[in-house]
Amino acid sequence: MTVTTLDPQTALVVIDLQNGIVAYPTAHPTREVVAHARALIDAFRQRGLPVVLVNVTGGAPGRAEQSRSMGELPAGWADFVPELDRQPQDHIVTKRTWGAFTSTDLDAHLKELGVTQVVLAGVATSIGVESTARFAHELGFNVTLAVDAMTDMNAEAHDNSVMRIFPRLGETGTTREIIDLLDASHA
Repeated sequence: MTVTTLDPQTALVVIDLQNGIVAYPTAHPTREVVAHARALIDAFRQRGLPVVLVNVTGGAPGRAEQSRSMGELPAGWADFVPELDRQPQDHIVTKRTWGAFTSTDLDAHLKELGVTQVVLAGVATSIGVESTARFAHELGFNVTLAVDAMTDMNAEAHDNSVMRIFPRLGETGTTREIIDLLDASHA
């Protein structure tokens, strides 16, 4: 379903737009994804709505057939890309799993603020974004996914999440559609 509304207490959660992740080859240019995420960040900040920046510094333990060991990360790998213009009021979540809710304070932080809806953006669509969307949905948040503010390392995985998974977890929309709804609800 195309995005129809935003709750008065909506937070933006931007996933893994960090130096090391945006350097990977992706299905869509990360420059455009970052620009859309920045437009959302600016719109949320201008309205005094919460912005959460999420980065990843490790992986979940356990065996997997396609395990990607992160090993020793180079300096600055987990730093947010400068275009996000991190601000002191932004809530920072550092995760060691795919989803931003697992073993972090994200759920408690959002609930403390009275947040009832999250808008998600970032990389990778089928990994960090989808995992976070699944948990947000299970935790009772309304979920909106900014589909032009995300990408994946694999175009088929991105399309599968956007077309098959996300409509079951929430509503999808473009950055412009989401900002237009913010304009209408915070006029």
